[in-house]
Amino acid sequence: MKIVLTNGCFDLLHPGHEYFLRECKKLGDHLIVAVDTDASVKALKGPDRPYNCLQKRIKDLKMVWGVDAVIPWGGGDLTPLLQIIQPDILVKGDDYHISEVSGAQYMRLNHKRVELVKRSSYSTTEQAKYINSVG
Repeated sequence: MKIVLTNGCFDLLHPGHEYFLRECKKLGDHLIVAVDTDASVKALKGPDRPYNCLQKRIKDLKMVWGVDAVIPWGGGDLTPLLQIIQPDILVKGDDYHISEVSGAQYMRLNHKRVELVKRSSYSTTEQAKYINSVG
């Protein structure tokens, strides 16, 4: 059984997230999503984020086809989580370079894969801009 792990904020879950998660699932048998805590999202995205609290984001992610498990993650270095879960494949969007992926070095040293999946054109930031412009 191949375990796939990805991580992110997944705030305002949208079709782009769903596409990305389906692509992640195609790489293995069991997809685990590590979702950033509220404090981590705030540190990454700014004081007005997240739009949805951690529990809502976890609930939404659990409803996406192909997601087998969702765990909270406090951000920072992903290596300790990788050591516990021992995924076969770590996945990020293709807006990253593999050298920028937290935990990539650990995965390479342990003969595991890091994959970059093509992202769709949707983004939470663009979605929030649209909501604010009509609201």
